[in-house]
Order: sequence, then C-alpha cells, then structure tokens
Amino acid sequence: MPEQKTVATTGNSVVAEAFRQCAPDVVPAYPITPQTTIVEEFAKFVAQGRVHAEYVAVESEHSAMSACVGASAAGARVMTATSSQGLALMWEELHIASGMRLPIVMANANRALSAPINIHCDHSDVMGARDTGWVMLFAETAQEAYDNTIMSIPIAEDPEVLLPVMTCLDGFITTHSIDRVRLMDDESVSAFVGEYKPVNALLDLDNPVSHGNFAGLGGPYFEFKRSQREAIDRSKAVVERVGAAFSELSGRPFGLIETDMMDDAEVAVVVIGSTAGNVRHVAKQLRAEGVKAGLVKIRCFRPFPYAELAAALAGVKAVAVLDRAESFGAEGGPLYLETRSALYDAEHRPAVVNYVYGLGGSDVKLELIRSVFTDLSDIATGTPALHGPVYLGAR
Repeated sequence: MPEQKTVATTGNSVVAEAFRQCAPDVVPAYPITPQTTIVEEFAKFVAQGRVHAEYVAVESEHSAMSACVGASAAGARVMTATSSQGLALMWEELHIASGMRLPIVMANANRALSAPINIHCDHSDVMGARDTGWVMLFAETAQEAYDNTIMSIPIAEDPEVLLPVMTCLDGFITTHSIDRVRLMDDESVSAFVGEYKPVNALLDLDNPVSHGNFAGLGGPYFEFKRSQREAIDRSKAVVERVGAAFSELSGRPFGLIETDMMDDAEVAVVVIGSTAGNVRHVAKQLRAEGVKAGLVKIRCFRPFPYAELAAALAGVKAVAVLDRAESFGAEGGPLYLETRSALYDAEHRPAVVNYVYGLGGSDVKLELIRSVFTDLSDIATGTPALHGPVYLGAR
C-alpha cells in the first residue's frame, strides 16, 4: 500500500489536489460558487510549477467545455470543474463531449438551479444532465470526492469506454466543510492513472481524422447513438474493475452501490451523496432500538446499477428513496424513478415511497430521517404506502 498522509481539509481542496496528481495537459475553467476554490487552487499549482498544465481562464462555462472538447479532440488529457448554472450553460457541449467520445473528467459541486437564486446544495444541476451520456460518480465525503476524481481518469480513458466522467460532490456540505482525508503520494497516483495515449487525435498528422462531422438524413447519427449506449453499458464493468484496483491500492472500499446493515433489513433508505451519513447514523440508532433499518448508497449513478440495487433490496418490506432534486411532472424524483424501474422485475417487490428533501440546501435534520424510517415501519406493518413525492421538512 502506498504512503498516505492524513490531512484536515475541504472537499474542494482535495479535488484540486487530485487534479494536480492526475497531471492533466489542459484545464479550461470558469469560477462559480461553490466550485470556485477547486480551480483557484489548481491555478495556484500551475503558477507554482507544481503541475505542468495549460490552465485556461475562459469567459464562461460554455466556453470552458468548448475548450475542453477542442483540447481533448486534439489529444490532451483534459479536466475541468463547474457547478449549477455553469453546468446548465454547458448543456450543449456535454452532448458534444460524449458524442465525440472524449474522455474529459469534470468535477461538479452540486448546487441548486435558479429561479429563485440559490447557491446551496441540491442535485437539480446534475440530474438535469443525467441523460447527456456522461459516466457519473457521487461522493458522500471529501475522501470519496478525492478517490472518485482519481478513479475517473482511468475509467474515462479506458479503450472500452472513451466517455467523459463527471464526479459530483455536495456544495458547501462536502466542498467547503473540513474533513479528514488520506492523500496518496504523487508517484502512486501517477502510476495508477497511467500515461494518456489518445485515440484518433486531431493532431496525429500521420493518421488524419475528423471529429463532429455532419450526419444528417441517411447518415450514421442513429448508429453513433447506439455506439454511445454500448460504451456506457461497457463502462459498468470498467468502473467496477478500476474501483477494485483502487481499493486494493488505497485500502478504501468502492462499489457501484454501498450498503450498511442490509443483511436482514426490513426497511431501507436509498440515497445519494452526503445525506448518506445522516441516514447511516439514524439507522444505527434504530438498530439499537430493535428496528431492522438499513441504507443503500448509490455511488455510481450512470451507468445506473439496476441489478445490484435490486439485489440489495431483496427481502426488504418497505423502501424510501430520497431525492435531492425534482423531476417536475413525473411520478417522483429521478432516483425514485430509477429505483422503481430497478425493482419492476423483482420476484419480491417492496413498497417504494419517495421523499424530495433538502432543495436549495434546506437542513436535513436527523429527526426528519427518523420520520422517514417511522413511515417505513408503518408501511411494513400494513399502513398503505404514500403516493406521490413527500416534501420532507418543507414548510
């Protein structure tokens, strides 16, 4: 196992450190709260000569991702970071990055979308981008944000994948809070991510290629989209393989999903991101009180781990899915819809209820999580399940 240093620092700081250790060639970026300190700290590393990268301070997030696309197509290892309205401004380019099969890695500090204006955490930004063809990893802690960023490079650059990867961390809760993190040494990270060997680079003059061609009526557009689907489907095995290799290297576990107290659970909560810590704490309290409570945390949202989630929830009587985002006009939030779909073919299909929580950074108090488990216990003993999303803690 490599030498590791324990530090007390923020999620944004360790993401910037992971960027430096992964040694990108080009980092085009635009500052936006609460992501700003990621690119500030990386720019400092460049200025200090601690990383040999071209840092490009662009005029908008649309320009940032446009520059990422150009640099990656030319054959560079490319990383960037954004948040909220910045991610929304990139929307056009997100599809281009994945459609051109460019292994860009981007950190997204999860933040609410306007209107009204809000700079605090929810997942509406990334859930708006969930169908753009990017692999998506989520972090509960600053440690996971660091680890996910490093793993994203070999996932994106794997010849079986060649897709962009987004690694997400909750705004302010994870990005700005001081956390205990173990950092690996530069040599170990460098060896793990390896040297980038671009495929179909525009600047490979001996093997000329074109990118982003017109594929109109009768053209290969349809087949390109099928190719993207096949690539992101293949990425699941690659994410697992890279995660296993990183676990062996770092001593820290990684799974598409991660479970707590699920072996004999009768009621369970499915959640993404930092709120998993609150759920875990309450579930442990309830265990001491005789309630068979459990937690399923989604670490990889795209590709979605349908089979793994269904297996984890087998035997559970009632499930609550916590969404920190809305899907207006749908039956529930994005994670709820995915979970319901994953359970559709299950031999034993538990009752599944949806809670929308924490929008715009609203407090996720422990008593709110406890009330969810209370509802689940009632459903498990015969109370009719709730219909439609419950706005947990809303006035």
